[in-house]
Amino acid sequence: MALFLSEQDVSEMLTMPLALAEVEAAHRALSTRQAHDVPRQRTRLPQTTLHILQGALPQLDVIGYKAYTSNRSGVRFLVHLYRASTGCLLAVIEADRLGMMRTAAASGVATRWLARSDASVAGVFGAGWQAEGHIEAIAAVRPLQQVKVYARRADRLGAFCARLSQRLDIEVRAAASPAEVVRGSDIVSTVTTAATPLFDADWLAPGTHINAAGSNSLIRREVGEDVLRRCAPIVVDSVESALREAGDLLPLLEKGRLHARELVELGDVICGLQPGRSAAEQLTLFESQGMAIQDLAVAARLAEMAGARGLGVELPYGG
Repeated sequence: MALFLSEQDVSEMLTMPLALAEVEAAHRALSTRQAHDVPRQRTRLPQTTLHILQGALPQLDVIGYKAYTSNRSGVRFLVHLYRASTGCLLAVIEADRLGMMRTAAASGVATRWLARSDASVAGVFGAGWQAEGHIEAIAAVRPLQQVKVYARRADRLGAFCARLSQRLDIEVRAAASPAEVVRGSDIVSTVTTAATPLFDADWLAPGTHINAAGSNSLIRREVGEDVLRRCAPIVVDSVESALREAGDLLPLLEKGRLHARELVELGDVICGLQPGRSAAEQLTLFESQGMAIQDLAVAARLAEMAGARGLGVELPYGG
């Protein structure tokens, strides 16, 4: 029978090392044509939007989709996972935490492959649920000594930094300004819903790696043209998805100041098909849009673990 896994079940099983491993494997599969991914599709009503990401990982014998609704009352995520060989439903998984962890893991994987090996100071824009995961993911792949965080809600920032400092056993402190976040940082991550660029290119030191994770629609921009002009390579999780909804990149693409052929997929860097960082002084950029195969790879592992541990509730359908 198919399993239903709750957020509590996911929290009991899902760790950042697991998410990093599964997300990296998914990108390897995409690069070697062993995965299928369909960019996000949206159905919009005045009150609610339905978002669907779908794909398949044949080597894991899984096919499926993540569907979520966004409304003023909140966002609700579910992954539906099927056995590719039979079409039978394997699991329905509540995916708020799963989605946060795989998004953070994508930036963690990009940091592993693009940031300098000695990177030890990170600057982060955002102090929400997603930012917490990003800091954990980056700390898992680089020996961080300090993290500087800037957020609009200064009243929440102190508690956020204190909690992360204690949990990760590194110095996480509030920054007084965007410039303070960027200057002196080896890694800069943006995890916001900003509509205008968050920082100036002049603040970036040579050799900085940037993770831009919040600009997944036309109305969002975290990284400006001045920054993009200095970055090489510009790495994306999927060129097809980036050409549809990378708010940071689309204005330049439309003006002809950036071309699709200049975008490099993360999986191709991992597989050695495209160069990543080739010099210590390079500025590298990862633009994250989110992909179904990331969700499915993590979901498949969780479904396997849940079966072994006896977690979840059997569903009366789909088997």
